[in-house]
Amino acid sequence: MNINILSFFTGGGFMDIGFGQADFSTIWSNEYDPLFADMFEAGINSLNNKKSDYTPVKISDRRSIELITCSEITSSAFDNIDPKVFGIIGGPPCQDFSISGKIQGFNGSRGRLTKIYLEKIYDLEPTFFVMENVAGLWRIKKNKEKLLDILKQVEQKYYVTKKILNALEYGVPQDRERLFVIGFLKSKIKKTGFNISHDFNWPNPIYKDATTKYSWPERSTYQGKPRKPNHVPKELCVQSCLVSEKNKSIANADEVFKAYSEKFNSIEEGDTRTQSFKRLHRYKYSPTACYGNNEVHLHPYLPRRLSVRETLRIQGVPDSYKLPRLIGQHSKSRGLTAKYKMIGNGVPVPLAKQVALSVRQCLEENVL
Repeated sequence: MNINILSFFTGGGFMDIGFGQADFSTIWSNEYDPLFADMFEAGINSLNNKKSDYTPVKISDRRSIELITCSEITSSAFDNIDPKVFGIIGGPPCQDFSISGKIQGFNGSRGRLTKIYLEKIYDLEPTFFVMENVAGLWRIKKNKEKLLDILKQVEQKYYVTKKILNALEYGVPQDRERLFVIGFLKSKIKKTGFNISHDFNWPNPIYKDATTKYSWPERSTYQGKPRKPNHVPKELCVQSCLVSEKNKSIANADEVFKAYSEKFNSIEEGDTRTQSFKRLHRYKYSPTACYGNNEVHLHPYLPRRLSVRETLRIQGVPDSYKLPRLIGQHSKSRGLTAKYKMIGNGVPVPLAKQVALSVRQCLEENVL
């Protein structure tokens, strides 16, 4: 059974792709940033247009979530027909909760959108919802207290569970911790005595404790020839995402900023200690992708940044997802900046898929 979802803060649609791989269908989407919205449409359509009768996908509403009423959403998504089962997914802007940011929390211009998102969920009453955000929303005391306070209202209607998951443990070559908040509408649960702590199964890690379990390499001489440590899974290594110089015909593989700084030729392979210029190690995972936010990730052994395709791969996005060289009327430089930022904002596709499979299992056992 295909289950419909509404997607808020859609961005490039990475979470939508993961849910799509678990037989969910996005029937309504929302993205306020015009460049992100254009890239979503190009990427999703290039990914899915294999069928001759394919209908191109468009962002349903490009306004801010603050301006869209619930009646407008239901009218657009369902043509005012009450759906029996549907879900809402979304990752509200996280910068105000990030430990590396100014930590303005729910008072920040972006942080308040998390509250509005949860209010929309409360009013729209989807069968289930998924919210993704940075771990700082839970680990920073003042953020956690405010989130729990907001969730009190949501929990009047929903069974809610929360957990921090690391994408690295689910086959993504990136150390990326994120908080997931998932809820199921109480009125739709058929099982007597339903207990979300026991009846919802978070996805089991494929590579549990990956950051400490394996003997990851330390820094190596730039342009040296380090050896791959034994037992380190190759799919968790940046090397698995790199595009060979012979394969630049792959979409977005040749899109990269020109290297002007001398740092491109001096930083050791695997030196990711600084805030900005981080040179990745070919036989280790990447730190959290944060492209476009004053952070530059360098190719392990070439004097350049990672290409757009390589960053997409680090987020687990299929190569059939292709971004346009130019976005609308915007300059090539601005478009390239937007691509890196959008990619860094996304939910790794394999992690989204695993979360979606857990949601589907709970729905099939307790709702459908």
